[in-house]
Amino acid sequence: MINRLHSLSTLSENLVNRNAAKGLCVGCLSPDASNGLCSPCRADLPVNRYHCRCCALPMAFAGADSICGECLDAPPAFRRAVIPWRYQYPVNTMIGRYKYSQQRKFARPLIAGLAANLANVYEGSDANRPQLLIPAPMRPARRRKRGFNQTSDIAEHLGRALDIPVSTRVVRRVRPAQAQRGLNRKARLANLRDIFKVCRNVPERVAIVDDVVTTGATVRMLAQALQNAGARDIQVWALARTPG
Repeated sequence: MINRLHSLSTLSENLVNRNAAKGLCVGCLSPDASNGLCSPCRADLPVNRYHCRCCALPMAFAGADSICGECLDAPPAFRRAVIPWRYQYPVNTMIGRYKYSQQRKFARPLIAGLAANLANVYEGSDANRPQLLIPAPMRPARRRKRGFNQTSDIAEHLGRALDIPVSTRVVRRVRPAQAQRGLNRKARLANLRDIFKVCRNVPERVAIVDDVVTTGATVRMLAQALQNAGARDIQVWALARTPG
């Protein structure tokens, strides 16, 4: 099962790379895979079952209308977050291989799962369907170093699956910021203050697309900038959410 993912040897990685297009599972190389995962490995993914209905923060138990303390104290500019998984093993390893090693095959099952989740949400109704997907902007230097922008990649996949346009030109970063990793929520908010600028008109309904939501500082600042620019119904779509 997917616990083999953590200890893939170079030979196994080569096998995954060579056979990804053949439908093998990225976790255990089983030939019985759908969208990159076999059923047992898919069952190992940590589903974000109980969460805040606003920011999707994982909770020990939550009802349909449960809201975390942070969202009660300081409601964000976005209305809801759709984030299917918790950022725990093996999802964190899969996203890490995707982001830092450009091994897109590890994200394919997660992106497909998010798209299926969203398709169910909007099936038969376009009332609250976003009119535009906006990937969380990445610093140009980081993009050059990494070789691609994973949030744009995710947004493009979701846009094609859900027939929603994507724009990477609506928002840009106007200044560099310290790396967010290792900062607490307060420091992240201060680090990102006034960092985003909306450069074009935005529709009323938009969705911010990200890979992982940690403290929520980035999506909060980005959502606030979009709200100030005229967006009225803002959502956040991401692959995973870190536990509190």
